[in-house]
Amino acid sequence: MQYIISTLGCKVNQYESQAIENLLMERGHICAVPGEHADAVIVNTCAVTGESGRKSRQLIRRLMDENPGAVIAVCGCYSQLSPDEVSAIGADVVFGSGDKVKFIDAIERAVSEGEKTSSIDDPFKRKLLEILPAGAVSGRTRAMLKIQDGCANFCSYCIIPYTRGRLRSLPLKDASEETQRLRDSGFKEVVLTGIEIASYGADLPGRPSLADVICEVASNAGDMRIRLGSLEPTVITEAFCRRLAETEKLCRHFHLSLQSGCDRTLKAMNRKYDTAEFYEKVLMLRDYFPNCGITCDLITGFPGETDTDHQDTLEFIKKCAFSAMHVFPYSRRPGTPADKMPEQCTNAVKAARAKEASAVAEKMKKAFLDAQIGRSLPVLFESRESDNVCSGHSDNYLLVCVEGSHLKGEIRQVRIMQRKDEILYGVID
Repeated sequence: MQYIISTLGCKVNQYESQAIENLLMERGHICAVPGEHADAVIVNTCAVTGESGRKSRQLIRRLMDENPGAVIAVCGCYSQLSPDEVSAIGADVVFGSGDKVKFIDAIERAVSEGEKTSSIDDPFKRKLLEILPAGAVSGRTRAMLKIQDGCANFCSYCIIPYTRGRLRSLPLKDASEETQRLRDSGFKEVVLTGIEIASYGADLPGRPSLADVICEVASNAGDMRIRLGSLEPTVITEAFCRRLAETEKLCRHFHLSLQSGCDRTLKAMNRKYDTAEFYEKVLMLRDYFPNCGITCDLITGFPGETDTDHQDTLEFIKKCAFSAMHVFPYSRRPGTPADKMPEQCTNAVKAARAKEASAVAEKMKKAFLDAQIGRSLPVLFESRESDNVCSGHSDNYLLVCVEGSHLKGEIRQVRIMQRKDEILYGVID
């Protein structure tokens, strides 16, 4: 069977698509090259916003048109939430956000026997994390390891707890074994990802913490470095930072889920912190991890957000001096409390505020890049840009280019010499 996989959404979706492909290859199936006929088209969907759902539908239809006669198999958060809509589009196999092995079984039956399947479970009845093979299919530089699934935060704008279910964590023993396998496979960096990794371990015997699993991974990582996925600010404590700093393998990059720089808006979002606490965490990280990159997500135009609230947010992000930001206009998601809130902002207001915040973010990013000139940064080289230029990411998550044709897969110290737009250029120390 020849297949195509297309993925929308977060790093967890990317991880799960890689796991699906690893399992397909283990069964002898082959990825179709561009232009070749595909027996099966697999779409891993996203539902984090209403716009994500629209993009999921659009992608399914486009791939159906481009691959006539192929089995169309859909999984992920959008199909978990709206399986009837996916079936109505014409998908042959419809699963949700769980049970990837049975999903593959159903795809094989659809290709060989023409059997159509729709199987959607109740995510709140899932008790264990489905353990899937970690690692990328191609390349031997960076791999993702999913250590957690589910979320119990129930932020007012977010549908994901309803598509992913209760908290489920990867046991420490399994995290250790997967890390050793990735190390033995030649990877140089492992990214610990999940839906809400700050809550790692709350469901496991003994309630191990996120710091515990990071230290467990670090003890088996060999020469791999460790990068963290998105963090809730509440997990950042003195004890957490002290333990992580002692591992000496952790990348100095922290992506914090901010969402707003206004306390009134944060309360409406049902976030579990205020701006004073968030800023305290930023200072703590910079104290323990000098020159670390701190990035964040920001939603503009949340229901009830006033011009004053927006200005408060702009002043707060300037104060935090983020190294990069992901800025999103608020997108209504039916089924969430925020969708029913009064004082919904117009699309024009949301877009204008996102544009303002993005302009501030761009200035902060360039300032952080300029601050690297003259510094020596450890860089994992991932690709060759041309015959004699290789690129990769520093531990504080900046794109760096140097001259050299055989650096892929190596971690080297690079002296930063200049910035061109948003790329740093340097020389091997």
